Amino acid sequence: MDGMILINLKFTVQPERADEWMDAVAKYTADVRSEPGNLFFEWYRPVEGGPNEYFLLEGFTDEGAQAHVASPHFQEGLDAMRPLLASTPQIISEQVGAEGFGPMGELQID
Repeated sequence: MDGMILINLKFTVQPERADEWMDAVAKYTADVRSEPGNLFFEWYRPVEGGPNEYFLLEGFTDEGAQAHVASPHFQEGLDAMRPLLASTPQIISEQVGAEGFGPMGELQID
């Protein structure tokens, strides 16, 4: 593998639906995590920011990213998200040279 596709997404959910989000994306999350080219797929809520924000950190092999967006569960996941969203999700998607997480050089713990 020569690096990976690293994706960060920010989702703003309708405030009154924010507590429903993780249940709504549970099947999609399990399906994506079982994809052969998926390296990681992790949901987060920010410590700072709105209570109706969710962030998603994804990593895929090159081939895995292509297969991911072509999968039937990708569209099913979008369909599950759509009625809960307050706005269009924001994305950062980059090809990076790393193949996963590595140690932080500036903060080494022995």
